[in-house]
Amino acid sequence: MKALIFDFDGTVANTLPVNYHSFQTVFKKYDDKDFSDEEVREMFGPVEPVIIQDHLEHSDKESAIETFYTTYEDKHSDLVKANSEMDDLLRSLKDKGLKLGIMTGKSRRSLNISLEKLGMNGLFDVIMTGDDVSEPKPHPEGVLKAIDQLGVSKEDIMFLGDSDSDIEAGQRAGVRAIGVHWLPEVQTKEFSHEPHQTFENISDFIDFLEGVHTR
Repeated sequence: MKALIFDFDGTVANTLPVNYHSFQTVFKKYDDKDFSDEEVREMFGPVEPVIIQDHLEHSDKESAIETFYTTYEDKHSDLVKANSEMDDLLRSLKDKGLKLGIMTGKSRRSLNISLEKLGMNGLFDVIMTGDDVSEPKPHPEGVLKAIDQLGVSKEDIMFLGDSDSDIEAGQRAGVRAIGVHWLPEVQTKEFSHEPHQTFENISDFIDFLEGVHTR
């Protein structure tokens, strides 16, 4: 393998709790509605501003969007903890000369907050967010764009994600799709699209990579 592309929420970082909390704060403040984590998760797909525009009844959607991002940043350190295993994995892959990419449905603004808070700036060679595509996952557009920017053939790339939309996007893009359930919060507990491999912990994935030809 020459490159790995990662989903972000639930794959690289346990950011789903701060996503849920930020949306719940918005809908409670502006519509006086209480949404469960599952109800928020069912809205996922578009970037956060589009989710708010599509689901919020209150007319002041721009203010609500700013409330989302303010809450996301303010509560990030409380709700998202750094994962030393993931940090070690990413830095080890970089040290071995592999290229790393992110393909996430979240907006670049929220991703940048997370990368900064978690000390991950500069680790990824390519970053593709929901702002950079016209079709969200499971459409393969974002994965294909990331592959193109990495300049690596599909046969030499893995795409890792925690949701059905990740697995389907990877498969439709023609790359090895890896399902991961190694963080406390994931979007899909059981995959309906069968990944090429599934990993429950990072150490098993590291062992697997040792047996895969890398340059």
